[in-house]
Amino acid sequence: MGFIGEDLFHFQATIAQSGTTFEDFVRENYVGKWVDEPLYNVLNVRTTFVTAVNNFLVNEGLLNLERVQMSPVTDPLAHDVEHVPTIHYKGMPYVATHSMIYMKFLACFNPRLKGIFIDSPNIRLEIESPQRKQRGKYLIDFSQIDIEMRRNRGVDFETYKNEPEKVKRILREDYEKAIDFFERMIVAAASAVCEKNDEDLKALGVALEVPKRPFPRVRHDEALKKHGKADLDAKAGDEIDAQFFWVTGLMRENYDLIYPYILQDGSRLPLSSYTSDMIYNYDICAKSIVRKTNTYTRAIEILSGAIREWLYEPIICRLIDNRIIPEPPVFENGMLMNIANLDGYGPFLTAVHMTDDKGKPLFPETMGAGIGVERSLYALLKGGKIEKIDDVTFFGKNPDTYPIFLF
Repeated sequence: MGFIGEDLFHFQATIAQSGTTFEDFVRENYVGKWVDEPLYNVLNVRTTFVTAVNNFLVNEGLLNLERVQMSPVTDPLAHDVEHVPTIHYKGMPYVATHSMIYMKFLACFNPRLKGIFIDSPNIRLEIESPQRKQRGKYLIDFSQIDIEMRRNRGVDFETYKNEPEKVKRILREDYEKAIDFFERMIVAAASAVCEKNDEDLKALGVALEVPKRPFPRVRHDEALKKHGKADLDAKAGDEIDAQFFWVTGLMRENYDLIYPYILQDGSRLPLSSYTSDMIYNYDICAKSIVRKTNTYTRAIEILSGAIREWLYEPIICRLIDNRIIPEPPVFENGMLMNIANLDGYGPFLTAVHMTDDKGKPLFPETMGAGIGVERSLYALLKGGKIEKIDDVTFFGKNPDTYPIFLF
């Protein structure tokens, strides 16, 4: 605690030099927000939104999973973060959860499950904006409703390599099932908010429409060619007359399915050869409607998901090609011989490698997504009383806002 006190001492001295007291800072940046009306309205909307999503998932037959906040392994992420927080306990280092993606996979081992969901903890120490601008969408400590469902298709590695048209047909069918599922989830949440929170929306200066299905879709490779990488979601959304839309087929995480990744002869295509129809993932982007002008704000991504890699061989190739592990696991008589070289991935890859008594892999075929709670609230409520993502939280830790966080 001494180090915390010293840091706070220096922080207080710094703001005093600018003519601000510590009490003034706490009042302006925390207490003032807590007692103000907009955050009360936001909390009403949040409660309805989260309850509606949870009710939808329960009614669809998914089961609730416990939170895992530290583990020997976490989501490596495709984007840079400052570092991964590490906690030492009983002589073992554990990392804080970036997302529960690997835990979702392992929970789906049980063949009786349709799927699972979690109010997942997420700690991602996002890098501060290099331009020191308010990006508005990042929190380093946030809530995500994580969802994963079994596909139960029974496609083995031989079929994967030798029957590509059959596999593509199956994957496309499951892809459309996932799209349908998450569209219905968004419709359920939006319907509940429209029904229960109209006064809160009016007070915040925004409107919400129950979206019509199907949502518009944007292929990532086409949008990239047209708009470039910077602010792609926002630029694509500027051309769409809808509050929600999809961006599909973007090269991202190691576990989001690319098919085919391993060809029949064991080779792999260069990264530049992959098109959006070979990448089986999807994002939902959303905008708010400003009541005063009846115009949309710019879109941001609120949900991301995919059909997942499910076979041992592609999983290992993707991890190596993405430089997450340095070499393939080596198993001998139930022992992982190079466990020391695989960092925290040894236990996970042991489970991926396991088979039942008939030699059939136990690792499940799944598809899923995570929807950011604060990100969704910000996307749908900004433009009136809400200016940045901190405004929809009591204790939001936005890397672009404060030099240190007091709560």
